[in-house]
Amino acid sequence: MQFPDGFLWGSATSAHQVEGGNTNNDWWDFEQDPASLARASSGDGIDHFHRYAGDFALLASLGHNTHRLSIEWSRVEPVPGEFSRAAVEHYRRVLTALRDTGMTAFVTLHHFTLPRWFAARGGWLAPGAVDVFARYCAHVTASLGELMPFVCTINEPQMVALHGYLEGYHPPGVTNPMKWRRAGEVLLDAHFAAVRAVRGGSDCRVGLAVQLPLLAPADGAPETAGFRAIRYEIVDRHLDNPTGPDAGDWLGVQYYRKQWVDPASPALFVPPPPGTPLTQMGWAVHPDGLRQMLHRAARTGLPLYVTENGIATEDDTERVAYLTSHLAALAQARAEGVDVRGYLHWSAFDNFEWSEGYRPKFGLIAVGDDFSRIPKPSAHAFARIARTGRVERLPAY
Repeated sequence: MQFPDGFLWGSATSAHQVEGGNTNNDWWDFEQDPASLARASSGDGIDHFHRYAGDFALLASLGHNTHRLSIEWSRVEPVPGEFSRAAVEHYRRVLTALRDTGMTAFVTLHHFTLPRWFAARGGWLAPGAVDVFARYCAHVTASLGELMPFVCTINEPQMVALHGYLEGYHPPGVTNPMKWRRAGEVLLDAHFAAVRAVRGGSDCRVGLAVQLPLLAPADGAPETAGFRAIRYEIVDRHLDNPTGPDAGDWLGVQYYRKQWVDPASPALFVPPPPGTPLTQMGWAVHPDGLRQMLHRAARTGLPLYVTENGIATEDDTERVAYLTSHLAALAQARAEGVDVRGYLHWSAFDNFEWSEGYRPKFGLIAVGDDFSRIPKPSAHAFARIARTGRVERLPAY
């Protein structure tokens, strides 16, 4: 499985999960609320806010030629309409350090967290939410656009809606089907508005990152198929308008698992069949789902990048096997004609995993109690792939 020269290899992070000290957003409030489903506080993260230069140098030394990160909206716009020059300059230093390593930046403008003031006014369901988000996107692009070759408007909009407004698993912790549907519509409109804002102030290549689990019906009931269709709806609205003026320049595919849908279940899903390989998150490992979801995303006609894919496990040999099997599925999709141009592993480091806290270990690199960075054997296995562009059966370190 030989990948072409110019293929992008790297890993991903998000600001709230690694920076530490993001106390002015809705996630911080959710973490502190004993009634929420959050298990821990993000606290100091992995102190990436101060250690970013060393982190980028380490990733580059491991063969990465690209890196995905996010900008924390609540730092840049701490109160409505007031933009922090200090925060913008911080991110200028971050992106300059990344560029200086030779890595290509994928910069996400919204990765789950909202400024506290935006959440307080009703979040995505408040009047004018789309315009407010577009204003922020325009400011960041005008300030930093020359350092952002790739811009992702919103990370997993359909999961923001599902987790926040139907499952109550993320802020605002709502379980309302009507609000779920409405939030999904608003988030897609916000993406289109952000595309216009980014294109209005830069030459950045702008796109969207969507999570595409492989959904299987738990039974043949019509309502099961209908719910499965709704789960894909926000993605399909984008997929079915690939040539629209605001569709973007690329699409990010994020794949982790296969799920069995059952709308009759209180959790909307049923557990995987007995004997299915599972991750620390309880997610079913199914490598061919990545190939299938890449084909689904290819309907857009846009260039595709795998912007997240990884496994939560304490057993790093499982991570090596996961990498091998999923990159084989990616290679097969390319051989079948799918235009995939890069792969970014989730995640670069063990970090804060939202409502699950620090328990799940997704990282290629472990982080010690003293914030030391310890590359795992999987990091070195992935480095060999990134340097050669070749995927073979990797050794069990």
